[in-house]
Amino acid sequence: MRTTLKVLAATTLALATLAGCSGMSRQDRNTAVGAAGGAVAGNVLSGGSTLGTVGGAVAGGAVGHEWDRIRK
Repeated sequence: MRTTLKVLAATTLALATLAGCSGMSRQDRNTAVGAAGGAVAGNVLSGGSTLGTVGGAVAGGAVGHEWDRIRK
């Protein structure tokens, strides 16, 4: 139950953060989306570990930052 609550809180925070992305460049927006998605994935995969959440956010942010280059 605690893990579900943490995932819900992380998802809510991610959505609230993404609501402010309207004035960002495409690369900045991709970085934010990648970090948010990575944080949620890291939290779920690590069973709610803080280190897993932060690690997922860092990895997701890095992938999101380079996303346009990866797609080409």
